[in-house]
Amino acid sequence: MPSAKSKPAKPAEPRSRDADRSQQVILLAARDEFAQHGLGGARMDRIAERAAVNKRLIYYYFENKESLFLAVLESAYENIRSEERQLNLTQVEPTEAIRRLISFTWHYYIAHPEFLTLLNSENLHRARHLKQSAKVLTMHSPLVATLADVLERGTKMQLFRAGVDPVQLYISIAGLSYFYLGNSYTLSTIFARDLLGTKAKLEYLSHMTDLVLGYLVRE
Repeated sequence: MPSAKSKPAKPAEPRSRDADRSQQVILLAARDEFAQHGLGGARMDRIAERAAVNKRLIYYYFENKESLFLAVLESAYENIRSEERQLNLTQVEPTEAIRRLISFTWHYYIAHPEFLTLLNSENLHRARHLKQSAKVLTMHSPLVATLADVLERGTKMQLFRAGVDPVQLYISIAGLSYFYLGNSYTLSTIFARDLLGTKAKLEYLSHMTDLVLGYLVRE
Protein backbone atom coordinates (compact mmCIF):
# COMPACT_ATOMS: atom_id res chain seq x y z
CA MET A 1 0.00 0.00 0.00
CA PRO A 2 1.56 3.33 -1.02
CA SER A 3 2.46 5.70 1.78
CA ALA A 4 0.31 8.74 2.30
CA LYS A 5 3.29 11.04 1.80
CA SER A 6 5.92 10.07 -0.77
CA LYS A 7 9.31 11.72 -1.04
CA PRO A 8 9.70 13.98 -4.06
CA ALA A 9 11.70 12.30 -6.79
CA LYS A 10 15.23 13.54 -7.32
CA PRO A 11 15.37 15.47 -10.59
CA ALA A 12 16.89 13.55 -13.44
CA GLU A 13 20.44 14.67 -14.17
CA PRO A 14 20.67 16.52 -17.48
CA ARG A 15 22.55 14.94 -20.36
CA SER A 16 26.32 15.15 -19.95
CA ARG A 17 26.98 17.77 -22.61
CA ASP A 18 24.19 20.02 -21.37
CA ALA A 19 25.31 19.47 -17.78
CA ASP A 20 28.89 20.48 -18.58
CA ARG A 21 27.69 23.57 -20.42
CA SER A 22 25.38 24.56 -17.58
CA GLN A 23 28.12 24.14 -14.99
CA GLN A 24 30.55 26.26 -17.01
CA VAL A 25 27.98 29.03 -17.38
CA ILE A 26 27.32 28.94 -13.64
CA LEU A 27 31.05 28.98 -12.82
CA LEU A 28 31.65 32.02 -15.02
CA ALA A 29 28.71 33.87 -13.49
CA ALA A 30 29.85 32.91 -9.99
CA ARG A 31 33.42 33.98 -10.74
CA ASP A 32 32.23 37.47 -11.67
CA GLU A 33 29.92 37.67 -8.66
CA PHE A 34 32.61 36.56 -6.18
CA ALA A 35 35.20 38.83 -7.79
CA GLN A 36 32.88 41.81 -7.50
CA HIS A 37 31.38 41.19 -4.06
CA GLY A 38 33.65 38.69 -2.30
CA LEU A 39 32.41 35.50 -0.70
CA GLY A 40 30.44 37.26 2.00
CA GLY A 41 28.73 39.73 -0.30
CA ALA A 42 27.99 37.33 -3.15
CA ARG A 43 24.36 36.27 -3.61
CA MET A 44 23.11 33.08 -5.19
CA ASP A 45 20.12 34.95 -6.63
CA ARG A 46 22.44 37.25 -8.55
CA ILE A 47 24.56 34.33 -9.74
CA ALA A 48 21.44 32.61 -11.06
CA GLU A 49 20.43 35.82 -12.79
CA ARG A 50 23.89 36.31 -14.31
CA ALA A 51 23.90 32.71 -15.55
CA ALA A 52 20.25 32.86 -16.69
CA VAL A 53 19.48 29.60 -14.87
CA ASN A 54 17.13 28.53 -12.13
CA LYS A 55 18.76 28.88 -8.71
CA ARG A 56 17.82 25.29 -7.90
CA LEU A 57 20.12 24.13 -10.69
CA ILE A 58 23.06 25.83 -8.97
CA TYR A 59 22.31 23.98 -5.74
CA TYR A 60 21.87 20.75 -7.69
CA TYR A 61 25.42 20.96 -9.06
CA PHE A 62 27.26 22.77 -6.26
CA GLU A 63 25.18 22.22 -3.07
CA ASN A 64 25.91 25.59 -1.44
CA LYS A 65 27.73 28.89 -1.83
CA GLU A 66 30.88 27.66 -0.10
CA SER A 67 31.20 24.69 -2.44
CA LEU A 68 30.56 26.91 -5.43
CA PHE A 69 33.28 29.31 -4.30
CA LEU A 70 35.76 26.41 -4.07
CA ALA A 71 34.76 25.25 -7.56
CA VAL A 72 35.40 28.78 -8.86
CA LEU A 73 38.84 28.86 -7.22
CA GLU A 74 39.74 25.46 -8.65
CA SER A 75 38.60 26.55 -12.10
CA ALA A 76 40.66 29.74 -11.86
CA TYR A 77 43.80 27.79 -10.96
CA GLU A 78 43.13 25.21 -13.66
CA ASN A 79 42.93 27.98 -16.24
CA ILE A 80 46.23 29.66 -15.38
CA ARG A 81 48.07 26.34 -15.05
CA SER A 82 46.66 25.21 -18.41
CA GLU A 83 47.86 28.37 -20.13
CA GLU A 84 51.27 28.09 -18.48
CA ARG A 85 51.70 24.65 -20.01
CA GLN A 86 51.39 26.21 -23.46
CA LEU A 87 54.64 28.11 -22.80
CA ASN A 88 56.65 24.89 -23.37
CA LEU A 89 59.23 25.99 -20.83
CA THR A 90 61.10 22.68 -20.92
CA GLN A 91 61.61 22.99 -24.68
CA VAL A 92 63.45 26.33 -24.75
CA GLU A 93 66.77 27.66 -23.47
CA PRO A 94 66.62 28.22 -19.66
CA THR A 95 67.01 32.01 -19.72
CA GLU A 96 64.29 32.30 -22.36
CA ALA A 97 62.06 30.02 -20.25
CA ILE A 98 62.35 32.36 -17.28
CA ARG A 99 61.66 35.40 -19.48
CA ARG A 100 58.55 33.69 -20.85
CA LEU A 101 57.27 32.80 -17.40
CA ILE A 102 57.73 36.34 -16.06
CA SER A 103 56.05 37.89 -19.09
CA PHE A 104 53.21 35.38 -19.05
CA THR A 105 52.51 35.89 -15.33
CA TRP A 106 52.52 39.67 -15.72
CA HIS A 107 50.22 39.72 -18.73
CA TYR A 108 47.91 37.04 -17.33
CA TYR A 109 47.33 39.06 -14.16
CA ILE A 110 46.64 42.17 -16.23
CA ALA A 111 44.16 40.28 -18.44
CA HIS A 112 42.48 38.54 -15.49
CA PRO A 113 42.04 41.01 -12.61
CA GLU A 114 39.30 38.75 -11.25
CA PHE A 115 41.96 36.12 -10.51
CA LEU A 116 43.75 38.47 -8.12
CA THR A 117 40.46 39.48 -6.51
CA LEU A 118 39.48 35.86 -5.92
CA LEU A 119 42.85 35.15 -4.32
CA ASN A 120 42.47 38.19 -2.09
CA SER A 121 39.08 36.92 -0.97
CA GLU A 122 40.37 33.42 -0.22
CA ASN A 123 43.32 34.81 1.71
CA LEU A 124 40.89 36.74 3.90
CA HIS A 125 39.47 33.31 4.77
CA ARG A 126 42.96 31.87 5.38
CA ALA A 127 42.61 29.45 2.44
CA ARG A 128 39.79 27.65 4.24
CA HIS A 129 38.28 26.45 0.97
CA LEU A 130 41.47 25.48 -0.85
CA LYS A 131 42.48 23.33 2.12
CA GLN A 132 39.45 21.18 1.31
CA SER A 133 40.41 20.77 -2.34
CA ALA A 134 41.48 17.38 -3.62
CA LYS A 135 42.80 19.00 -6.82
CA VAL A 136 44.91 21.94 -5.79
CA LEU A 137 48.16 20.12 -4.98
CA THR A 138 48.08 17.97 -8.12
CA MET A 139 47.43 21.08 -10.23
CA HIS A 140 50.55 22.82 -8.94
CA SER A 141 52.98 19.89 -8.82
CA PRO A 142 53.64 19.98 -12.60
CA LEU A 143 54.45 23.70 -12.42
CA VAL A 144 57.04 23.10 -9.71
CA ALA A 145 58.51 20.16 -11.66
CA THR A 146 58.72 22.24 -14.84
CA LEU A 147 60.45 25.13 -13.10
CA ALA A 148 62.81 22.72 -11.34
CA ASP A 149 63.74 21.27 -14.75
CA VAL A 150 64.45 24.76 -16.14
CA LEU A 151 66.63 25.60 -13.14
CA GLU A 152 68.51 22.29 -13.33
CA ARG A 153 69.25 22.77 -17.02
CA GLY A 154 70.36 26.32 -16.38
CA THR A 155 72.71 25.16 -13.63
CA LYS A 156 74.20 22.35 -15.75
CA MET A 157 74.82 24.84 -18.56
CA GLN A 158 76.52 27.12 -16.00
CA LEU A 159 73.99 29.85 -16.70
CA PHE A 160 72.22 29.88 -13.33
CA ARG A 161 73.41 29.76 -9.77
CA ALA A 162 72.90 26.43 -8.01
CA GLY A 163 70.46 25.68 -5.20
CA VAL A 164 67.52 27.87 -6.25
CA ASP A 165 64.20 26.66 -4.82
CA PRO A 166 61.62 26.54 -7.66
CA VAL A 167 58.74 27.29 -5.30
CA GLN A 168 60.46 30.35 -3.83
CA LEU A 169 61.36 31.55 -7.32
CA TYR A 170 57.79 31.23 -8.55
CA ILE A 171 56.45 33.02 -5.48
CA SER A 172 58.88 35.87 -6.16
CA ILE A 173 57.83 36.14 -9.81
CA ALA A 174 54.13 36.02 -8.92
CA GLY A 175 54.62 38.39 -5.99
CA LEU A 176 56.34 41.06 -8.06
CA SER A 177 53.39 41.16 -10.44
CA TYR A 178 50.71 40.65 -7.80
CA PHE A 179 51.79 43.43 -5.48
CA TYR A 180 52.24 45.99 -8.24
CA LEU A 181 48.84 45.33 -9.84
CA GLY A 182 46.98 44.71 -6.59
CA ASN A 183 48.16 48.04 -5.18
CA SER A 184 48.44 50.08 -8.37
CA TYR A 185 45.85 52.68 -7.37
CA THR A 186 47.36 53.47 -3.98
CA LEU A 187 50.92 53.34 -5.33
CA SER A 188 49.99 55.62 -8.24
CA THR A 189 48.49 58.08 -5.77
CA ILE A 190 51.29 58.21 -3.21
CA PHE A 191 54.05 58.40 -5.83
CA ALA A 192 52.10 60.70 -8.18
CA ARG A 193 52.76 58.39 -11.12
CA ASP A 194 50.38 56.55 -13.45
CA LEU A 195 51.55 52.99 -12.83
CA LEU A 196 48.86 51.54 -15.10
CA GLY A 197 49.92 53.54 -18.15
CA THR A 198 51.28 51.58 -21.11
CA LYS A 199 54.81 52.98 -20.71
CA ALA A 200 54.88 52.29 -16.96
CA LYS A 201 53.73 48.69 -17.40
CA LEU A 202 56.36 48.01 -20.07
CA GLU A 203 59.05 49.51 -17.85
CA TYR A 204 57.98 47.43 -14.89
CA LEU A 205 58.00 44.18 -16.89
CA SER A 206 61.57 44.98 -17.96
CA HIS A 207 62.45 45.82 -14.34
CA MET A 208 61.00 42.54 -13.04
CA THR A 209 62.84 40.53 -15.67
CA ASP A 210 66.14 42.22 -14.83
CA LEU A 211 65.60 41.60 -11.12
CA VAL A 212 64.88 37.90 -11.46
CA LEU A 213 67.59 37.19 -14.02
CA GLY A 214 70.01 39.34 -12.06
CA TYR A 215 69.50 36.94 -9.16
CA LEU A 216 69.58 33.75 -11.24
CA VAL A 217 72.34 34.35 -13.78
CA ARG A 218 75.87 33.62 -12.67
CA GLU A 219 78.43 36.40 -12.76
